[in-house]
Amino acid sequence: MAELNVIDNAAAGRFEVNLDGQTAYAEYSLAQGVMILPHTVVPTAFEGRGVGSALARAVLGRARAEGRKVIPTCPFIAAYIQKHPEWHDIVHETHRARLGIA
Repeated sequence: MAELNVIDNAAAGRFEVNLDGQTAYAEYSLAQGVMILPHTVVPTAFEGRGVGSALARAVLGRARAEGRKVIPTCPFIAAYIQKHPEWHDIVHETHRARLGIA
């Protein structure tokens, strides 16, 4: 599979992947030193193609690059973080226990 093109649509407050006329996205909002991650949508047709993971890596990578902590209220992003310890350090302290990370 070709590498996915993930774009930051800052005007819409979301990272997006456009494939086959459909859009998958991970929403975010920015506050003082934090990035809130409330919702991710991946169309059924994209399942198993790594689209959700690509969105998660992009949004979490931006947070890390900007020195922000994340508040993952989206179940998909929260589960992705739980499975990938390399992102544990950027989870805001108020959400670490909820994700079961130290």
